[in-house]
Amino acid sequence: MASFALLAVAFYMEYQMGLEPCPLCMLQRIVFFCIGVVSLLSALTGSLGVRRFIAWIVVILSLSGAALAVRHLYLQNIPADQLPACLPGLSYMFEVFPWQEIMQAMIMGTGECGDVVSTFLGLSIPDWTLVAFVSMAIINVIIALRTKKRKNIFR
Repeated sequence: MASFALLAVAFYMEYQMGLEPCPLCMLQRIVFFCIGVVSLLSALTGSLGVRRFIAWIVVILSLSGAALAVRHLYLQNIPADQLPACLPGLSYMFEVFPWQEIMQAMIMGTGECGDVVSTFLGLSIPDWTLVAFVSMAIINVIIALRTKKRKNIFR
């Protein structure tokens, strides 16, 4: 549920506050969505083995998201003249470029990824996403290593 709540906050920031997401922000949103869907599947199963397996998948996804957040923070902390060039819009890129080049460009980030557009309690958006991804990874390591079977709340 936390990942879906974070997505709701991201969409609020985009559509209500007018903050345009950069390519790294969009990739982090995709990871949050994947974590939410996989975690929902875990909540719907009664098998301890399946839950442990899914928890490890969430750990991998969370660490991938954390790596994207670290890349984002790196871009926010380098001098402006060292930032990668800005890219054309994603809709244009999807029409013209192969998906492999689009993904590579999104992961590498763009000049707009270096802008700190909003902070909360002194931390930027990528700082908060890093906190969320690391927290999700830690929680799911605990779930994966848990030995006692818990009752399924959805049964």
